[in-house]
Amino acid sequence: MQIKGLIAAGGKGTRLRPLTFTSNKHLIPIANKPLLLYPLGSLISLGIKDIGVVVNESRSAVESVLGDGSKWGVKFTYINQAEPLGVGHVIRVARQFLGNEPFVYILGDNIFTRGIKGPFEHFLKTKANALLTMVEHEENFRLGVPFFKDGKLVKVVEKPKNPPNKLGMPGLYFFTREVHKAFSGKGAIKPSARGEYEITEIYNYMLKNGYKVEFKKIEGKWLDPGKFDDSLEANRLLLELNCKLDVKGKVDKQSKLSGNVTVGLHSTIQNSRLVGPISIGDHVRIKDSHIGPYTSIGSGCEVTNTAIEYSIVMEDADIADVPVRIEASMIGKDATIQGTRSVNPAYRLTVSDMSKVDLPR
Repeated sequence: MQIKGLIAAGGKGTRLRPLTFTSNKHLIPIANKPLLLYPLGSLISLGIKDIGVVVNESRSAVESVLGDGSKWGVKFTYINQAEPLGVGHVIRVARQFLGNEPFVYILGDNIFTRGIKGPFEHFLKTKANALLTMVEHEENFRLGVPFFKDGKLVKVVEKPKNPPNKLGMPGLYFFTREVHKAFSGKGAIKPSARGEYEITEIYNYMLKNGYKVEFKKIEGKWLDPGKFDDSLEANRLLLELNCKLDVKGKVDKQSKLSGNVTVGLHSTIQNSRLVGPISIGDHVRIKDSHIGPYTSIGSGCEVTNTAIEYSIVMEDADIADVPVRIEASMIGKDATIQGTRSVNPAYRLTVSDMSKVDLPR
């Protein structure tokens, strides 16, 4: 039996603006790796070879990272979603690609630290028409919440005001071909009050129409880095879980490394202290600086006479002579941050729309 994969890689990423004015949110680096590669890795780990990638106007950027899939031994089919009409709508626009095969659908900004083999195997074993995954979440009122009666799943409610439990739905869904019936004919689902096809209503349709709907809790942590704070926390956790001591660049005798530090090819570290876990990309130059912990520095960056902690610095940024420590920050591609040696120093800022700057007083 062939099982297909489906990744949602569109969306506007409004909560990560201004970074997402010029970059698809799914390509924001987390632990020096584009976010989209984490859910892709989850699908590949299941042995899935045929994967649909649902994109919007930023298709070219996504395609430049993923290519045709041959790099990973899979085949990608790019599917355009002209309007962002909800998580459920992704299934509708992917109808032709999905055909009559069962499929695993994962949101392109979701990370599952212990993989998704558990629910996948449960889906296959039970021969369910749909499988709903669950996580325990203190703020599950922001998610779709499953409701149970006598241990049986009876409905799913999107963002309920008073959830009866601490369970919520992450961005991972399993369906057979029967799911396509939810979009046509008698009882077909309609857009919600916010104009979206809710994934919760797809599960409710299948429950109401007598299809076999199973459920399974996710093992490990679920990360959904859709905001700045969540992105920084995801960066921290993944560095902590995955970072190893691996120095491919050059580190001089005046520099000190402690903990798990990754230094990429052709990078140079001079008279600096690196405290892991941190990840430093290729062709990076760090001089007279303190980096880490919980920091990722993208390829092509240059950092001089600066301290940075708990931050994400993207490709080709140039940071020099900053008089106070940079922390809890996301610094975009090709950005320049530099201190001033003026006799009468003043802040000189070039700040784009919807930026946030915290200055010491």
